[in-house]
Amino acid sequence: MIDLHTHSFFSDGVLIPSELVYRAKVKGYSCLALTDHGDFSNFDFIIPRIRRVAAELSKNYNIIVLPGIEITYVPPKLIKKAVARCRALGAKVVVVHGETTAETVPPGTNRSAALSGADILAHPGLISAQDALLAKKNNVCLEITTRRGHNKTNKHVAARAKECGAKLVLNTDSHSPDDLLDAGKIKKILSVSGLKSADFSEMRRNSENIIRKATRRK
Repeated sequence: MIDLHTHSFFSDGVLIPSELVYRAKVKGYSCLALTDHGDFSNFDFIIPRIRRVAAELSKNYNIIVLPGIEITYVPPKLIKKAVARCRALGAKVVVVHGETTAETVPPGTNRSAALSGADILAHPGLISAQDALLAKKNNVCLEITTRRGHNKTNKHVAARAKECGAKLVLNTDSHSPDDLLDAGKIKKILSVSGLKSADFSEMRRNSENIIRKATRRK
């Protein structure tokens, strides 16, 4: 399992980064991105701290740990600026909190995220065909999520991606240890999302491509 969307107690997760990483390691994960919620008020607080601990955890636990951020509730017109700021601070994986139907996200967030240079548009809800196509053209992956509430539109997201050829990734949006995946949970989420094992293999390859780009970033 590769998981590029997780949360520690630096935002609304319940675990410190080291425990979250080790629990993922025990589950058999090969890579974890720490992507706590952020906006312009705390980017410079979260990212440097996660960046410092990620290298040590990677080395000591023999799992790839990537410092990241989930840009959350930033006004759509400022999302591209936010992505650039997070990259400058050292975020290797940048996720944008999409227009999930479970929350009142500002309209236009999906489109701005698709144009922003982010890596992943998380739980994009009832994403339009136009925005899915923009994500494809700009190499922004759309997320299939196991997160309760957000996952209600997975089937729609998967269908939109297949229509236009947008790339998908599978993430947990983990906030607690129970959110981490195993083979049974993966099989279940694929089934309810209208996806097959071949789709999971493709999603894994898409995640691996993000990892390769992330490890090349300074």
